[in-house]
Amino acid sequence: MINATSGSPKPSPRTVAPTVETVLAFVNTRADGSGRRESFGDGDSFAAWLAERDEFGGETVVTDADAAVARELRDALVTVLLAHSGDEESLGEPLLHAEQHLRRVGSHYPLATVVTAGGVELASPQVGVPRVFGTVLAAVTTFAQSGDWGRIKACRNPPCHFGFFDRTRNGGGLYCSTGCGSQVSMRKHRQRQRHASGVPSEA
Repeated sequence: MINATSGSPKPSPRTVAPTVETVLAFVNTRADGSGRRESFGDGDSFAAWLAERDEFGGETVVTDADAAVARELRDALVTVLLAHSGDEESLGEPLLHAEQHLRRVGSHYPLATVVTAGGVELASPQVGVPRVFGTVLAAVTTFAQSGDWGRIKACRNPPCHFGFFDRTRNGGGLYCSTGCGSQVSMRKHRQRQRHASGVPSEA
């Protein structure tokens, strides 16, 4: 379908926009117990991660305190993305705290509107680490305006919680892969078997 205002093809609901890639790159930095390592463990690891990503400004001098702020922002976003997946443990108080934290972060890293003949976008007017956090917020804000914010989710299979873009037609995806979906199904099957046999469920 052609967008009459621009003459360019209108993106499909299942097309991953650059803003989505920016958000997912940031949230998918957590250790998951299955080989994925923590990228924001300290200033050095955070700096190494940034050095590989031009969308965040590339190589930047950071501290351990900066890494801690990055972890807090990331974990708040993951909680929101889990809520998009309907993860019950992330709803209620955890989601409320995450949203409050994101509001505070938004006030600390304000965005600027950049207007050109080719279009309008949000960007961070800051430099260094503040620019990194502002870039994440700009990506979140820009994509959310498309109406598909709820399609950026975090996998409901603990401890995976890998961020992904839900490409399903009805937006009902819950897991980042069929493997994670199968693991959850298998755990539920085993729980039903234990319940039927009178064996207490595992904690």
